[in-house]
Amino acid sequence: MSSFGKPQHPAVCSSLYILDSNLKTLLMRDWRGDTDPSMVERFVSIVNNAESEADLKPIIYDADIQTSFVYIQHRNLYFLALSRTNANAVALVTFLHRLVDIFTHYFKELEEESIRDNFVIIYELLDEVMDNGYPQFTEAKILSEFITVGAHELHAPKAPMAVTNAVSWRSEGLRYQKNEVFLDVVESCVCVVNANGAVVNSEVNGALRMRTQLSGMPECKLGLNDKVMLQAQNKSTRGKSVELEDIKFHQCVRLARFESDRTISFIPPDGQFDLMNYRITTPVKPLIWVEAKVTRPSRSRVEYSVKLRTQFKSRLNATGVEVKLPVPGDATTPEVKAALGSVTYAPEQEAMLWKIKSVPGEKVVEMRAKFSLPSVSALEDDGPRQKKPPVMVKFEVPYFTVSGVQVRFLKVIEKSGYQALPWVRYITKAGTYEFRLDHQSAPGI
Repeated sequence: MSSFGKPQHPAVCSSLYILDSNLKTLLMRDWRGDTDPSMVERFVSIVNNAESEADLKPIIYDADIQTSFVYIQHRNLYFLALSRTNANAVALVTFLHRLVDIFTHYFKELEEESIRDNFVIIYELLDEVMDNGYPQFTEAKILSEFITVGAHELHAPKAPMAVTNAVSWRSEGLRYQKNEVFLDVVESCVCVVNANGAVVNSEVNGALRMRTQLSGMPECKLGLNDKVMLQAQNKSTRGKSVELEDIKFHQCVRLARFESDRTISFIPPDGQFDLMNYRITTPVKPLIWVEAKVTRPSRSRVEYSVKLRTQFKSRLNATGVEVKLPVPGDATTPEVKAALGSVTYAPEQEAMLWKIKSVPGEKVVEMRAKFSLPSVSALEDDGPRQKKPPVMVKFEVPYFTVSGVQVRFLKVIEKSGYQALPWVRYITKAGTYEFRLDHQSAPGI
């Protein structure tokens, strides 16, 4: 794109096109008058001539017509922005995603038909979210206060203060009888273990998920045991502290304040939102370890020996544990013994499902299973081996974060001086959590 190597200007969208799955135009809006539909035909040609989807990038620059194409796909729709200036391409991609969020908020299901059935309301929304090609306002919840699906009244609805306010994500005049803040620290563990028992991928993806019911325009301050934050504030780091990576904030957070002293200061939106997302790539000890041995004592029999070990403190419990073990598609007559929980055979998934409602930490639980196999399948063992699915694990550990992230304080300050009740919960759950089987010990499986 032409913007590389040059100073970037704000996102400037000359025109917007919404295309169907066949790349036919459903709707277009031209803001600056410097593009025409023939340019979209060049974009369609680029997409059709691509050998694979991997060759297509979300940002395409056509030097012949000096036009940038920025697009995203949502289900069977293409959202395409054209720009003739040296624009900030990432900001345009972000704008398109926010546009999808707005339409989804209004129409619930965003499909080709929902575009065709709602031309009037879409054009109204486009007039609000973009001014002369510059993105203006993309808060769906606030937009819905003054642009309604039934907006055919004779009187013009008055735009809420949030539209013209610096705090565009929150309406004024909110009142609650009971002022409360709910904060969930949710971490998702990624763990991939190869057939030799070595961890080949380990990371933690976290989110601070908030739900606020606060009156007025409150100022919130949040402190974590972030190592960089504690050092910036000259606080002792003798206790447990963590180093957060790839931090992404909601737009309500004052970034300048965070960059200066790592304080998370913000005026929250009303209702639910993700205040912050982060990632930690420092390897962590897997919370649940699974050892699965598969043997074939005879041509017509396969046996499983599975050991599940919880590797966290005994005062904690893993809930909703589910271990999905692959089995041959032609296996029959299962015989199962489990020390804890229940095991069901799901032939449609070619798997056993071992479910445990709750298991404490520092515990080892075993399960054994036997299956019969058609003897004719043994003839296929000499053929090429196909890659078999891994053992998949799901679980949740309440009141715990694997990274050690902790909320040091959560303060709510509002000019009326009311007292707000903060509620903080911690939970760790499994993301991509899988153990590869040793296929050498499991012929035909």
